[in-house]
Amino acid sequence: MAKIHFIDHSGEKRSIDIENGATVMEGAIRNAIPGIEAECGGACACATCHVYVDDAWREKVGAPSPMEEDMLDFGFDVRPNSRLSCQIKVTDELDGLVVSTPERQA
Repeated sequence: MAKIHFIDHSGEKRSIDIENGATVMEGAIRNAIPGIEAECGGACACATCHVYVDDAWREKVGAPSPMEEDMLDFGFDVRPNSRLSCQIKVTDELDGLVVSTPERQA
């Protein structure tokens, strides 16, 4: 289990525990984290679970897959540290991960 920290566009921080093997998106939905819509349910078929990975965590989280990069093209205000939270699997190594949500989803 890992504690994941979500910061919304206004700066409000929420921290939740997510079990290993789940995705950051699944944990966000189960805990009603604002700013994560997840319209496709985690199928990497939309960009409504878009997050910004804190720079200190980018290497541990890894780069997006080509399919994820294609979907990020539909995201709002995509940046170099953008990821789809449905594609980030939680592990012990991600304990303390910090992600921010954009002002709005695509």
